[in-house]
Amino acid sequence: MPTPTIDVFSPRKTPVQARSTASVEAILEATVQVLLSVGQEELTTTKVAHRAGVSVGTLYQYFPNKKALLQEVLTRHLDGVTKAVERVCREQRGQPLQVMATALIEGFLQAKMQSVATSAALYAVASDVDAARIVKTKGTRSLKAIAGMLESSCDAMTREPQRAAEMLYGAMVGVSRGLLESPAPGKIVAGVREELMFFACSYLEACRA
Repeated sequence: MPTPTIDVFSPRKTPVQARSTASVEAILEATVQVLLSVGQEELTTTKVAHRAGVSVGTLYQYFPNKKALLQEVLTRHLDGVTKAVERVCREQRGQPLQVMATALIEGFLQAKMQSVATSAALYAVASDVDAARIVKTKGTRSLKAIAGMLESSCDAMTREPQRAAEMLYGAMVGVSRGLLESPAPGKIVAGVREELMFFACSYLEACRA
């Protein structure tokens, strides 16, 4: 009989009471603080528990190890970015393509770079916490939202909305990745925003019939 596979990154249990939820939120916030303070290599569950004001035993009730902690923090960060994209796409339905482009880039970068230091730190640990699966799931949601928004535009398009969405999302993700890999992302984020905005607006203008 095959041995069942255990996901060592998955939380042990989901909090169901307000008190438990507060503990989990404190633990995840402490994880980010410790990560920014000492880095991934020096981060330990003991340091996180101490920063969160809970016992190590309480932490282990929800997260089996530090990789599970980091994965959950990364998942929440990417989910926040995805929800921001989905919200923009809902709000901009029926608008001209140029308006959509501006709102999309602003919403994406505002969510992605709300804390440049946190985004850069989470990007650095992504390869160690099975980030590819998480990114793929969030990307599918974002693409669906962007394509739906473009399809609703009052402007006729010469490109299929899905293809245009793929181009826009690819540019957004690629540019943000390059930004986070740079030595000082905080110093260039404003310039990158301007260039990405120019690209998105120019591309959608070229797509307009």
